[in-house]
Amino acid sequence: MAAPATPAQWRAALKAEGVPFIELDGWTTRGRDAATGKVYGPVHGILNHHTAGVDSLNVIAYRGVQGLPPPLAHGLLRKDGVVVLVADGRANHAGLVAENVYRAIVAEKPLPKQDKSRTVDGNDSLYGLEVENRGDGEDVYTRAQYDSWVRFDAALCRLHGWTAGSVAGHLETSVEGKPDPAGPVAGYGRRGRFLFTMAQFRRDVAERLSHQANWSPPSTQETVTVTPQHVNLGLVHGYQLAPDLWDDIEFTTEWNDEPDDHALNSPTFVKGAARFTGSLSLRFEGLAVGEVAQVRMSEYDDAGNLKQNHPIHEVIGTPGGTYAVVPLTKRLAAGRNMRVRLLNLGAEGVEVVSAVLTALVWQEG
Repeated sequence: MAAPATPAQWRAALKAEGVPFIELDGWTTRGRDAATGKVYGPVHGILNHHTAGVDSLNVIAYRGVQGLPPPLAHGLLRKDGVVVLVADGRANHAGLVAENVYRAIVAEKPLPKQDKSRTVDGNDSLYGLEVENRGDGEDVYTRAQYDSWVRFDAALCRLHGWTAGSVAGHLETSVEGKPDPAGPVAGYGRRGRFLFTMAQFRRDVAERLSHQANWSPPSTQETVTVTPQHVNLGLVHGYQLAPDLWDDIEFTTEWNDEPDDHALNSPTFVKGAARFTGSLSLRFEGLAVGEVAQVRMSEYDDAGNLKQNHPIHEVIGTPGGTYAVVPLTKRLAAGRNMRVRLLNLGAEGVEVVSAVLTALVWQEG
């Protein structure tokens, strides 16, 4: 818990951390406090967003969007790595935050999956940073931008005596399914191109906080081994597969070293450009002996249009339940996502008792 930073504290903290910044006219008195009758603060953490657009300053500072009046953040991080200070008071950036996640931020503990049944207003007590990026999976965060991003969050953590546990992303707090921040990063320190995750971002903020504020990460780029992402998805409950209808598997749980990297209740398990290899373990009940269920991978574009079907694997019913392991190895082009679909060729419905997908994914630049 801390009082919101004063303008003087903002300037001193960002300057000490090496964040290039400019001040928008009127930022020191801009906020939603008077309009809402709510006092901004005390503050407990930093919520990070991407703008899902370009040249967003006017929208964030002056126009607002979709019925939300401005300001929409306390700062905007441009592509060149410069932070524009927009507001010093309450901002419309967080919306409803799952209370269980909010309490974890306050306690600086690992963030749980959102419990959507109880919420708090995150605008009351979270700083908001909007990072310029279209959010389409193609737009790249620049090196300068990511470096300033890490420094910005570290500056506020250092100011208030917080750890990186006070750093969160909108996708981790939202009860409305917000996907931000996400996207490819050009590089950071000795790292080359990688995909943004909040887990990695918190590690970078924590590393920075372990040094003096004027520290900079080693910048000599080295040849590094690209580590694949581990994807492990499954079902919480089985479901019925009707006859004669291709049906996507919608995964509802995941086991992963970095949770929440994959959209659940979604048929997509990987997006391109990428290479992946792994397997899908299936168990059916009610598939009569000798009857057939078919399994195939299918590629879709971002608009949800089917673009390509891959070869069919057939699973034949056996006594006492039917089990199968289907190999998953493909290269996926940019702008495509991959799903697994099932077709029940029997006369009666069958139950998909379990579907466990395990894969290694190498994202391609």
